[in-house]
Amino acid sequence: MNKNLGKFILLFLLTYLLQASEYEWSLEVNKKEAHINEAIHLHYVCKYSDSAELYVIEFNPSVDNKDYKIEILREDEKIVDGKKINEYDFVLFVKKSGKFTLALDTLMKKTNKDSIENGMLGRDNANYEEFSLYPYKQENIEVNILETSSNKVGVFTLSVRKDKTEIEAYEPYHLEFSVSGLGDFQVFKDVEYKIDGVTVFSEDAKEEILLTADGYKGTWKKKFAFVSDKSFTIPPWKTHYFDLKEKKMKTLEFKGVDIQVTPVKFTKEQLLDPIPETFTFDRSYIYYIFTFLAGFLLAKIKFTKQKTQETQKELFCKRIHEASSLEKLSFILVNEDAKKYEALISQIELKELKSLKKVKNLICG
Repeated sequence: MNKNLGKFILLFLLTYLLQASEYEWSLEVNKKEAHINEAIHLHYVCKYSDSAELYVIEFNPSVDNKDYKIEILREDEKIVDGKKINEYDFVLFVKKSGKFTLALDTLMKKTNKDSIENGMLGRDNANYEEFSLYPYKQENIEVNILETSSNKVGVFTLSVRKDKTEIEAYEPYHLEFSVSGLGDFQVFKDVEYKIDGVTVFSEDAKEEILLTADGYKGTWKKKFAFVSDKSFTIPPWKTHYFDLKEKKMKTLEFKGVDIQVTPVKFTKEQLLDPIPETFTFDRSYIYYIFTFLAGFLLAKIKFTKQKTQETQKELFCKRIHEASSLEKLSFILVNEDAKKYEALISQIELKELKSLKKVKNLICG
């Protein structure tokens, strides 16, 4: 009696679970017309007639090709009044003008009868399929894409932080670009400077950007440092973009700046004095100071000639091994070839390398 009752309960549960769950998809597109590379918000909803425990959805159309890009923004699953609801939000960017049409593919996966029976009865049978697959073609996305005079679109604001325009020889001049707003911030990745007679240092751009239904929002920043022993000009920089708010072309512009460089006059004794403990400076630019010191010392200090003939490599390694601190070793590297040893100097400044002996071995063995 108990055995028959158990079978009855299992059959009842199996029949209940295998009842056909009905579902219905819907799509909301937040605009019927957009410009090239303007964000288009897609909101998909799948509503079931019941709790639909047997159904799983595969729906992730993230893609980036020559015609369009889709990124997932959010997905959610919930039960409301005993009925399951799946929601998906995507952001679409179309890269070409004209009528754009696209129907996304979805895969509905339903656990089959054999999988449930084997799970309930404890059977270990590998000769069955766990899911029945039902491909589903979503409703067409239809958007009219308008041409623009630039593939850069958004709402941007440029701010520039600058140092004073009068500096001393080999003192770094700092410049920072900051672009904030809405749009594809990757379009600013080509901001670079090359100036004759000036050493230009730059950091990788830093982004604080979040994908929203309206597109990418946030801030893009890039810092530069310019080092020279004579006056120079940082040339203008500008870029044109299509403003989505005002529906017209606009320009972000930095007008450039003239930097007046004056020579620094120190005695050799002043340069060789130890740095007071209360002295503070930006360690991220310590190699600029070494660059200045190297130039001055080479011009002012008379080195005693070696009695025996030694190669340039041997002399360099001898100075390396005689260095009594990482700071002095960095000074030698800047003097020798600042560009060649830039990575090593940076590691010393950032205190990634703390062992003087290890650094010496890395350079000369």
